[in-house]
Amino acid sequence: MRSRAAATGSSALTRSARVRLDQPRADRRRLLPVYDPEAFGRLSERVARFLGTGRFIVWMTLVIVLWVLWNVFAPAHLRWDQYPFIFLTLMLSLQASYAAPLILLAQNRQDDRDRVNLEQDRKQNERSIADTEYLTREIAALRMGLGEVATRDWIRSEFQDLIKEMDDRRMFPQESDEGDR
Repeated sequence: MRSRAAATGSSALTRSARVRLDQPRADRRRLLPVYDPEAFGRLSERVARFLGTGRFIVWMTLVIVLWVLWNVFAPAHLRWDQYPFIFLTLMLSLQASYAAPLILLAQNRQDDRDRVNLEQDRKQNERSIADTEYLTREIAALRMGLGEVATRDWIRSEFQDLIKEMDDRRMFPQESDEGDR
């Protein structure tokens, strides 16, 4: 009797369940969370954009003032941060420790976009220069060609010369013209 692997023609297949190559694999469990780098980059740009506004400074100032006022003037049992405001310092340090990398990430993404735009501008400039050089050569060829074309003034001067020559012949008929008459 033949084994199942021999029957299917695959001697390397040792598992009981056959792997299907036409279907995506099931997701494996991972120790680290999976995230979309593009979505995270967009989020970091929004946060960095907000941190760079006057609105953020106003809100941050308002929160700090309320924090200090509450922890100075509130009843003692409702205060969560006493005078040296160690918890406030910790919160501001935490905010700064997250803000700095997000701002750097947003700047890196902007640098990448600027690099791509600069490359596209450089290629566009090269095409414009090539087009300008081509048109310059064409205009030069047209000018050279026009130098050999009869202009209206040149034709007018040729006609005037012919008319003058004909008038001269009438005034001074040649000998052969007198003998014919």
